[in-house]
Amino acid sequence: MKSDLEIARTSTILPIEDIAAKAGLTPDDYIGWGEHKAKVRLTILPKLATKKPGKLILVTTMNPTPAGEGKTTVTIGLAQALQHLGKKTMLAIREPSLGPIMGKKGGATGGGYAQVLPMEDINLHFTGDMHAITSAHNLLASLVDNHIHYGNSFHIDPRYIVWPRVMDISDRALRNTVIGLGGPSDGVPHEVEFAITPASEVMAILCLAKDLRDLKQRLGRIIVAYTYTNTPITAAELSAVGAMSVLLKDAIMPNLVQTIEGVPAFVHGGPFANIAHGTNSLLATTIGLKLSDYFVTEAGFGSELGAEKFFDIVCRIGKLRPDAVVLVASIRCLKHHGGGTGINAVKAGLVNLEKHLENIACFRVPVIVAINRFLDDTDEEIDVVETYCKSKGIPVAPVEVWDKGGEGGVELAGKLISLIYNTPSHFRMLYNTSLSIKEKIDIIATKMYGADRVIYTVAGESDIKLAEDLGLDRLPICIAKTPYSLSDDPALLGRPTGFKITIREIKFSAGAGFLVPMTGKITTMPGLPPTPHSAKITLDGKGNIKGL
Repeated sequence: MKSDLEIARTSTILPIEDIAAKAGLTPDDYIGWGEHKAKVRLTILPKLATKKPGKLILVTTMNPTPAGEGKTTVTIGLAQALQHLGKKTMLAIREPSLGPIMGKKGGATGGGYAQVLPMEDINLHFTGDMHAITSAHNLLASLVDNHIHYGNSFHIDPRYIVWPRVMDISDRALRNTVIGLGGPSDGVPHEVEFAITPASEVMAILCLAKDLRDLKQRLGRIIVAYTYTNTPITAAELSAVGAMSVLLKDAIMPNLVQTIEGVPAFVHGGPFANIAHGTNSLLATTIGLKLSDYFVTEAGFGSELGAEKFFDIVCRIGKLRPDAVVLVASIRCLKHHGGGTGINAVKAGLVNLEKHLENIACFRVPVIVAINRFLDDTDEEIDVVETYCKSKGIPVAPVEVWDKGGEGGVELAGKLISLIYNTPSHFRMLYNTSLSIKEKIDIIATKMYGADRVIYTVAGESDIKLAEDLGLDRLPICIAKTPYSLSDDPALLGRPTGFKITIREIKFSAGAGFLVPMTGKITTMPGLPPTPHSAKITLDGKGNIKGL
């Protein structure tokens, strides 16, 4: 079997003009970004306003192994399978971050014969969106320090600057740093944090903005610091919004590319679901829904993270109503949660799948299980999962899109279409934002994670009081938590019980429009593994990329 990179390089890639036309775009609707990429202009929004949206399909998964369960691959393969069945289909996934690419997990363009192209471009610098977000974020950080250096007329307390700096590389050494050393001409010394770009509030804002006006309003509400009297200082007060929006003027436009089989695809925005809200841009979803009959998107990690945030944050802001959920399972993952390697481990691991099915049921959206079949999975192992799902009345289908492309997902696509038309969605959100902060956190922790209770540190209690004082307590909740367990302890696999969730602190994303409770040992700046994937990536003598 060829590598993903070899498959991508040997696949036929159509001119972006052909893909745009297939999606229903006119030349005035997009800006070409080379031969195989385009930016879709926001001027298309009024033209689509009265058009009926297609069916919205969300792909999520169980609590994954560190290697992932192929959720992006299934998303892409499913869209190709729907096209095989003659359906006008589009999809949207997130932009890859250089942190995972150079670290442990690798790229995020799918795999095998279910990839988005051009794979190398998308996995690296693509259209520059990540750099634009990084620059806009760090401009604001620079303006805060510059204001303090030149007299500090807002009386900002340097001990309470809450706006970090960001970069799109994992670097644990930068999590906690001191800047401004060297003397009076070099700024005011104070501690700062670094986060990875996907954790930036600017990333969240870009992915939740409905248009340019909304983008600027959200940027203006960013809280960057507090005064000595605990008054918040915003980006608008530092006159940062105009320049930040200029830096983001291209990044806000969704990126149009294609799958290996020529399905039009948006790759736009890249918030992680463990530390942010974990889905592609609302603009890409809004436009894609109006241009297609079936629109497939994904939410990062398991249902208790990405899917919950998609439903309770993205759907709330975008007024979206999902029609179905595809829940990805793998034999490898079931064995992982079952604590072994044989058929009994598969059976034991079903408890994790069971909890994620219950989670989706909370939102009253029809669900189908996709068993992402790996080459070494046996028929007996697949039968265990199929029998279990059928006993629960849940439709299920094995998926072989990695090695067969869209053809390997036709059974899933057919059953999904049947599910959508025979089982209407009665979508509802998990909580009302009028509830208190603790009530909303408790609902997520008990219903989604299965926790017994939630406890708060002194800092967490203080943050809740401040949020209430600032009128931010009616915002939705975006909990930062490990993706590898239903709990906040990655070592607790399967379906743990009797555990508690600990809220260390709460970060305020006033511009994005949600609060971020930090649990366990989660950090917004990942570290690299002992042997980073970057060690395998190089250029050959002809300038071709190897190891991506």
